[in-house]
Amino acid sequence: MGIGRDSHRVPFVDLKEQYLGIEKEVNDRLNKLFQNCHFVLGEDVAAFEEEFARYLGARYVVSVGSGTEALHLALRAAGVGKGDEVIVPANTFIATALAVSYTGAMPVVVDINDESYTIDCKKIEERITKSTKAIVPVHLYGQSADMDEIMDIARVNKLVVIEDACQAHGARYKGKRIGTIGQSGCFSFYPGKNLGAYGDGGAVATDDHRVAKKIVALRNYGQQEKYKHELIGFNSRLDSIQAAVLSIKLRKLDEWNEKRKALADLYSRLLAGKVSTPLVGDNRDHVYHLYAVRVQERDRLLEELNRAGIGAGIHYPLPIHLQMCYAPLGYKRGDFPVAEKVANEELSLPMYPELDEEKVLFVSEWMIKLLQEWK
Repeated sequence: MGIGRDSHRVPFVDLKEQYLGIEKEVNDRLNKLFQNCHFVLGEDVAAFEEEFARYLGARYVVSVGSGTEALHLALRAAGVGKGDEVIVPANTFIATALAVSYTGAMPVVVDINDESYTIDCKKIEERITKSTKAIVPVHLYGQSADMDEIMDIARVNKLVVIEDACQAHGARYKGKRIGTIGQSGCFSFYPGKNLGAYGDGGAVATDDHRVAKKIVALRNYGQQEKYKHELIGFNSRLDSIQAAVLSIKLRKLDEWNEKRKALADLYSRLLAGKVSTPLVGDNRDHVYHLYAVRVQERDRLLEELNRAGIGAGIHYPLPIHLQMCYAPLGYKRGDFPVAEKVANEELSLPMYPELDEEKVLFVSEWMIKLLQEWK
């Protein structure tokens, strides 16, 4: 097959290739910014917030310092605090749970669906107590959780829904943009995201004026007016450089997402019957922040792919309930079996809009060759 580490190199993500496609626009925009020197909460930040709100179909977008801070401040704006409980899925990046902890509340873990890898709605209600204040569904890998069922549970139990959309920029559920269904939707602009900055950044989308106003204060030392601090706030502001870059990339997001979908379809056709490929639920799309398959002998396969120059990875090898920092919550191995099984089998393959079909073919052929050899 002519496969070798030096002849084919397939990175997990190639941010330089993306930059080269928008180099002139970025440089022109940044040169203008460097002339006006409005680096914090300047015109570029306000412009991006308006553009992203219009794109999502939300009344307000408030930018913040990271996706973690978006979750943290959205929870605080919803009134979550000490003594409260917040429901989170077992399979997610730890920031989802950490944001709950930052408020003084306790994350309450729920197992995941075996097909979508998002929170198992059938298991939410058994975890609700009189202390439960909110549910944080995670739209994992780029696909929506079952928002109708989650919103129904929330209404019946008078709970707030804060969407973790940090991996699902541009995805839809029943035609509606993810991040606009719950009280708030939280986004990360970490560089590798579908909509990524050139540093950290995040945003909260909401239709609730009171929530937006509170987050505006919380992100900027608790002040609405300079030197008049109404709240114990934070320094969590998106800088103007990141906002300028995000404005440029936002105009290309749908095009890039369509390229991800086409690449994912190709992977799924090539790997059908060889590994467990992603399933897309009814009434939603998948924007493939990650193309995650499940496979036996995952660790061995990962090692061989990396040795061949293929930048595969794992998301996430240790579920929330088994993280050392959450040992005081009292969970143990076996409590959430689906999440644990997925954590042992999940493998993320290279996925980015600039990836070409030849590289997808190369990755797939190499995987199939290895799996056949190990039979």
